[in-house]
Order: sequence, then C-alpha cells, then structure tokens
Amino acid sequence: MSAPLPMNCDEALRLLAVFLDGELDAGPQHEGVAHHLEICRSCFSRAEFERRLKTEVGRLRQNEAPPEFEQRVRRLIGAFTPAPTGGSGGGRQP
Repeated sequence: MSAPLPMNCDEALRLLAVFLDGELDAGPQHEGVAHHLEICRSCFSRAEFERRLKTEVGRLRQNEAPPEFEQRVRRLIGAFTPAPTGGSGGGRQP
C-alpha cells in the first residue's frame, strides 16, 4: 500500500464530517484524512470534539423535550418568521 497523499488542514476539515459519519469511501481522500488526523494535533482535537458532540447530541435525542420547552421554541421561531411583503417591489425599508 502506498503512502496517502499529503493533505492540508483546510482539505481535512472540509471532509471531516463525512469522514466521521463513515460516508467517505475508502480511497485516497479517506486515507488522506486519516493520515492528517494522525499527524496534526489541531485537526485531531477538532475531530475528537466533533465525535463527542455527535455522541452527546445523539444521547439528547433519546430524551423527549418537556412541553414548555417545545412551546417556547415554537414561539421564538414564530417571532422570526418574516411578515408577508406587499406587491410594491418587496425589499426592506431602512
């Protein structure tokens, strides 16, 4: 097996989510990300953070939100729903 092609931080981080989700096909990109995470402490730390965050979010999804929380979120979302615009060209007034 040949050595993976060198990959910089920008390239590795661009592919990190699909790599962590196991959706990056085996091949040069997968090997490049894996190798980069072995040699770059900063990107390795970012990958570990992303792994832990994904685990915690998955754990939180197992618990149902209290009705009060759901109502509050719905009110907040409703407050940010844009009002319909008239037919006068749209756009916002300063």
